[in-house]
Parts: sequence; C-alpha cells; structure tokens
Amino acid sequence: MLRRFTIGLLLASCLFLTVGCRNKNVKNPLAAVDSKQPDKVLFDRAMEAMKKRKYDVARLSLQTLINTYPDSEYVARAKLAIGDAWLAEGGSAALAQAENEYHDFITFFPNMPEAAEAQLKIADIHYRQIEKPDRDYTHARRAEDEYRQLLLQYPDSKLADNARTRLLEVQEILGDREYRIGRFYYLRQSWAASIARLKTLTDTYPLYSQSDEALFMLGQAHEKQLEGIRAIPTNKQFTEQKKAQLIKIYTDGASEAYSKIITRYPVMPRAVDAKARLLAMDLAVPTPTQEAIDLNKKEETSRGELSRMGKLTLNFHKHPDYSHTTKVGDPVLVDPKPTDAPDFVKQANAIITGKSDTGDNKVSADSIIQPADGSKPPENQPVPRSDSNETIVPDKADAPKPMPDQVNEAAHDSNSSSSAGTADSNAANTDTAKAADGKSDSSADSKKESSSKEKKKKGLRKIIPF
Repeated sequence: MLRRFTIGLLLASCLFLTVGCRNKNVKNPLAAVDSKQPDKVLFDRAMEAMKKRKYDVARLSLQTLINTYPDSEYVARAKLAIGDAWLAEGGSAALAQAENEYHDFITFFPNMPEAAEAQLKIADIHYRQIEKPDRDYTHARRAEDEYRQLLLQYPDSKLADNARTRLLEVQEILGDREYRIGRFYYLRQSWAASIARLKTLTDTYPLYSQSDEALFMLGQAHEKQLEGIRAIPTNKQFTEQKKAQLIKIYTDGASEAYSKIITRYPVMPRAVDAKARLLAMDLAVPTPTQEAIDLNKKEETSRGELSRMGKLTLNFHKHPDYSHTTKVGDPVLVDPKPTDAPDFVKQANAIITGKSDTGDNKVSADSIIQPADGSKPPENQPVPRSDSNETIVPDKADAPKPMPDQVNEAAHDSNSSSSAGTADSNAANTDTAKAADGKSDSSADSKKESSSKEKKKKGLRKIIPF
C-alpha cells in the first residue's frame, strides 16, 4: 500500500513539474489558423518551444521559416516572435538583442498594426531596468523617449493608454531626480544652479507629485538672490539703475513661482505658504479657478501610497516607487527649453558689469550671496519656510585664493632631471647668498644628504639584515 502511494505521489509530482514548466504567458497569435503548410507548422513548433522555455529552439525554427519561405504571410509574425523569444529569455544581453529585433521589425514593417506593439515592447525593455531616482537614470530617459515615440507615431493605437500610464510613471521618477538635485543645490546655497534645476523641473514635469514644494523652493531661491542684491552698495559701476533691473528680475521670478502654486496646485500643502510670501512681498495674490481646484483634487486623489511592508521591501530591490504617480492628466510629450544656470548667471553679470562674462572683471551673481560665517548648511537641513529669518550678507572678496604649497615629494626627487635642475639653481643661489654674507655652514651639507641613501651597517646588522 505504501509502495503504491509513493509511486502515485511521484507521478503527481512529475505531472505538476511538467505543467509548471510551461510558459503560460506565451500565446500563439496564429493558433486559430488551420493550415498544414510547412511555414505554419514551423511557426507552431516555435510557439510550443517557447511555452517550454526552449527559446533557442524557438528562434531556430522562426529563423528557418524566414529564410526558407521569404514570401510567407507568417514572416512578419516570425520576425516579431524572435524578439519575443529574446525578451522572454531575459538578461541584459538578451534584452539588447530583443530591442534590436523590434527595431528591425519597425523598419521593415512600419505600416503593420504590430509596429505599435514592437514600439511598446522596446519601451517596456527599458522600463523593466529603471532604477531608483538617485541611481543611473539612463533607462528611465530611454523609456521616456520610447513611450513618447509610440504616442506621437501611433496615437490611435489600442496600446496608447498603456503607454500613457507608463510614461506618467517614468516622468515621476525623472521629476524626482531633478527635484533631489535642485534641493541639493538649494541646501548648499548655490542659488543659480538651484533656480535652473527647479525651473526646468516645474516646466517639464507639471504632474510631479512634489511640484508645489519645488516651486516654493524656486521662489525662496529668488528671494535669497533678491536680498543679496539689495545688500550690495551702489557705486559708479553698479548704479541704482542696474540694481533696480536685478531686483525686478528676482522679484518677478519669485512672484511667478508663488503664483503658479496658487493657480495650478491650489489644494496642495504649499499653497498657503505661497500666499503668505506674496503678501509679505506686497505682491498681488491670484485667485485659482474652480476648474483648477477640481483638476488638482483629482490628481491628488489618484495618487497612491506604499504600505509599511511595501516601504520595507523597497529597500531590498533596485526598482523605484511608482505609487505617487498621478493617474489623471496627459504626460508632456515634448520637453520645453531647459533653464541653463550659466545663461542665468551671464544675464546678471551683463547687468552688473555692463560687459560680457569673458573679461577679467567678471562678477558672478551666484557668488554674491554667502553665509555670514562662511560655513555651509548641514546636509539634512529642512527647506526654510516662509518665516525664515536667515541673514544674508554680500561677499567681501572676489579674488581667487592662492595656490597651496607643493607637497608632492616627487617634485624634490634628485633623480628627476627637471627637479635636479631646479635644485642646482637653488643651491647656486644659496651659495651666492652665503658668500655675500661671509658665512659658511658645513653642517648644512651633511643634512642635504638624501635620507634614502643606504647607510653602512654595523655590528650584528652585518649578519642580520633586519
């Protein structure tokens, strides 16, 4: 009885393993076609091999179909299935091969409905390899470009909705990366770099989950620049007119950032702080429309949140958190012109000096403002809110610091020809000075002996070298 039970258990296990080894995700798109033609037989054989995870066998059958029957109606599907076999196999090398196959399919069959499918799979290949915002963003940028290509080239495809959802997730990650860089510059009081990053972020990714925080930091950075400009005394070079021009630039920048929070993100947390800052600056406070309020409510309601377990497990894999992505709205398909920090500084320099920044009298607008004690803020310092009382003083000196002394011992090596020439000239100058003073120092010659020179061993050291 026990023997029969054991045999039955082994048979059940073998049946379970046989069924489990089949890849249920692989579907034969030509399964409904009833044909005994050899090209159809080859295609069905390849699909069966893929279900059994024999991807090399499947690719061999598909390539045989393409080479043997170039006029077959199944050639296009076979070409696409080769990419599917590489994609199902996985691994970085296999994914690269799959991308090449899909690109070839789009090149040879651009008007077929499956071209949109191939484009989506190319984008999904990079989507699968996206890492956290503080890691390499190459695949995130590539995925964004490929999803945009699908939406622009195949807007009527049934796959467009899937691409739009994925593109929103990718842009959330890219926006988070830009936000972290802008905040990094902000905490280190590099105002021009912070303004450039945050302005580019808010213009490019308006659906980013922390857009209100980015805009508030952008307004604060403009205010810091504004305080520094007001603290600079006027003179013949920096006249009242130039000062007024810079004050207007930074005032308009802060006003634009705070106003955008109120009109575009009226239900987000920073809307109250933005209104307070506009009132403190004696600027007009805009009123958001009911349409903007409803839209922002829908965006915030559609965002999700990871559970405690999800946040814990997030630390053990490289994939980012997409839960904060909004499900409402359309992603940006064409990037606006980014704000360039050097151009921003050049504009201020041109106003301050009345010259281009290529001259010797260059004054960096970003270096005008420095901490009072010359120290940097701590790395984890929170973003100052509207009631910040931080003291800003203008920089006292723009002259470059002197170069440090030479500490490289190789520069004093007597075996080097260039160093030897320098040492000889220095020695000659020293001897000339001593001759002029009528002094001699015999002990100095003994001290000049190289410390690396091997000394004569005495006593037991003749026998024991150590």
